Amino acid sequence: MFNRTYEDFYPNSVNNYYDNSLFYPETNLDHHRERVQNWLWKKENSVAKYYKNEMGFDGWRFDYVKGFEPWVIKEWMDEVGGFAVGENYDGNADVLVKWVEEAGVSAFDFAAFYKMEEAFDRFDDLNYLDGKMLRKSHPGQAVTFVANHDTEKDENEDNRIASANKMKAYAYILTHDGYPTIFYSDYENDAFQRKLKRLIEIHNSLATGEVEVLHVDEDEYIMKRKGNAENPGLILYISTSGTTKRRQVQTNWNNVTLNDYSGNTTYNPTSNENGMVKLEAPANGFSIWSITK
Repeated sequence: MFNRTYEDFYPNSVNNYYDNSLFYPETNLDHHRERVQNWLWKKENSVAKYYKNEMGFDGWRFDYVKGFEPWVIKEWMDEVGGFAVGENYDGNADVLVKWVEEAGVSAFDFAAFYKMEEAFDRFDDLNYLDGKMLRKSHPGQAVTFVANHDTEKDENEDNRIASANKMKAYAYILTHDGYPTIFYSDYENDAFQRKLKRLIEIHNSLATGEVEVLHVDEDEYIMKRKGNAENPGLILYISTSGTTKRRQVQTNWNNVTLNDYSGNTTYNPTSNENGMVKLEAPANGFSIWSITK
């Protein structure tokens, strides 16, 4: 129905390329033209409203958002609403923050992805988890992930998280704030599925409250979700050491026995009257602690 002509693309008789319009020249629609806006999102039979009203879509994934201006997404969302996430393929957290503030929607947290890749793979140093991420400043607009269709096929090993380290990365995103997602081929992987299902249960039941990093060094990372009046929260303990690690930390739980809900250790410590307790992480793995049921 949208019978496009050369006038609907850059460059045309009224507009040349804009600095922030970086899409492929042969397919670069000129979103400044009213006719293009009408057919994409404004008219009652526009693309956006057809997807929403006829197809029943209630969410949008905007691909390659470096290729067009953020206001395009904002206007689309003003017309049809729903959840939306943009693929701004950039590991710089400041770039992502600027984009989500201008577009008004969520973004895939590539900054978190690359910090996990550096921590678990490239540099084998968990201090990199202290780096800047979108989820740390805008957790409600950060869609965190461990793999996607681009990273998995990338020949550069620095652009993907190694299979051997994926479960530590999934433990990270499914216990922290943000909007965690699971790559479908990882979920269908027999080596991962049972563990991922358990992490999803932990996320849905215990991963709530403010995030506080209790300890971080080269091979240990310990984070607490503080919970709330109805939820005890949790403590994540990741270790990349070749041996079992134990470390004493401050919890919100006094005089209670704790359980590792990841199932990666059978150790059951009890906190003292001040909430101090010594937790354990298996070699090159993780544990997730909360009070015993």
